[in-house]
Order: sequence, then structure tokens, then C-alpha cells
Amino acid sequence: MTTMNNELLIGAVAYDPKVVTIWEGFRAWFYEHDLPFDFVLYSNYERQVAGHFAGQYHVGWNSPLAWLQAERIASRLGRKAEAIAMRDTDMDLTSAFVAKAGGSVSSLDDIRGKKLGVGAKDSPQATLIPLEHLAAAGLTPGEDFEVVYFDKLVGKHGDHVGGERDAAQALVRDEVDAISILDANHLLFVREGTLPQGGTNVLAQTAAFDHCNFTILDDAPNQLVTRFKELLMSQSYDDPNVRPLLDLEGLKQWKDGRTEGYAQLASAIDRFGTIDRFVEEVVAKG
Repeated sequence: MTTMNNELLIGAVAYDPKVVTIWEGFRAWFYEHDLPFDFVLYSNYERQVAGHFAGQYHVGWNSPLAWLQAERIASRLGRKAEAIAMRDTDMDLTSAFVAKAGGSVSSLDDIRGKKLGVGAKDSPQATLIPLEHLAAAGLTPGEDFEVVYFDKLVGKHGDHVGGERDAAQALVRDEVDAISILDANHLLFVREGTLPQGGTNVLAQTAAFDHCNFTILDDAPNQLVTRFKELLMSQSYDDPNVRPLLDLEGLKQWKDGRTEGYAQLASAIDRFGTIDRFVEEVVAKG
């Protein structure tokens, strides 16, 4: 990997125009704190993960699915992937199964024989984890109920709310009988009027899970990565120069990375074979 002035390079996915604003802001802040820093943007997580193993950057800002892709590719190659940091808002999330109040679906078992609206096929929170939850409860997707995908921006692993919002609108139009969405997005959709106030019931919630993390591989430059993490952890929401960046990135505090919160998603990809082909392709390239 060729870098300028011993720069630390971050890989991230451009899931929204604000991503450029976010990383330009972080770039300037890190330079002000004597860490040469730049970023590489990718159109989707598969390109980003493959780029990491091709040595195109040092630290990946990974979705939970991208983390598992990186972890499993590294294991197959005899290497090691490590989650070094995450946002406070990446921890202990849940997804909710939502139906219309007073409708024909008032429990999870009522989904049997019905239509469940989900997000994009690669969305951990709106599709993979909820479908795993139902499968573990004895409701097999595609057999016991119909899965209706709202495949918006596939490759971005549900980092946007577009597919979930489309599912919510389909519920209002009675095109599906229930939906699975991030619990926080259920609250958001009610606040913004996408779902009617008092017009929906939460049938159940998944167990808690974690979302994005900063991922490194075993060839990452130790000094640069150590300084990067030190600076991340030093960022304070009370600092008026930092707060706008943290608000854009949706956090108040950076936390140490952890991986136990990906167990449900790991079970989902084992059950559904979601990433197998991609892992094989990257491993084959060495």
C-alpha cells in the first residue's frame, strides 16, 4: 500500500451524500491533531471488504455484515480481523415486528400464511436478523410465510432507512400484513408520520445486537491505528468543534469495539448462506 506522509487510510461506503461531509470533517479534525488521515469511498460493502484484503486502506468502517465478511475471509486466509471501535449507538439495538393495530396479525404466530415486509436482502436489522428470529421460532421464511423484500440500495447493507420506510408504507397500504424494521426506525416513522400515531402494534422484538465497527486486519500500521483510536476516544460531545461531526455520524461517544453482539447475524448467515459466495470469491484471490 502506498500512502502519503505516513497517512492512515479509512475505507467507507458512500450510502448517502452526507458521507463525504462526514469524512471531510473528520479528515480536517485529525490533521489538526497531527494525524495525517484520508479516506477512500466505495459504492458498496463488498467492494470495500475486498479492497481491504487488497491493501487499499488500513481501517474499514464496516457494517455488521461487512464485519462478518471480513472476519470469515481473514480466518480462511489464516489472518486476523479485529474490531477496534464503535459508536455508543451501535450497541444493543433491537428490531421490531410491527403490524397494524386491530388487524389480523396480533402475534408472531399470526404471521404464518401471511406476507412479511422486510428491508433489502442484505440488511442485518430489517431482514437477516428478523428472519433468523422467526426461523429459530419455527417459522420458516418462504414456506410458513411470504417474504416481501424492499430491495433499496442493495450492497449498502441497510445503512439507509429507504427499504424500511418502503416496507412501512406498504403496511399502511395493506400490501403486507406485518413488517420487520429497526425498533428505533419504528419510533422515527411514527414521529414523521410514515406510520400513523397509535396505528401499529409491536408484536415482538429480537434480542439485542450491535451494528457498525472500525475493522483492522493484522497488517495494519500499529502506531497510526493506536493514535487514531486515542483521538477517537478523546472526542467529546461537549466540544463545539466535534459535536457537528458526531451528530452527522449519529453518536455521542466512541466505545471500544466488541464482537459478541454479532451472534444473531452470524446465525442468520449460517442458516441462509448469505455471504458464502462472496467469501469464496475473495479467498480465491488470496
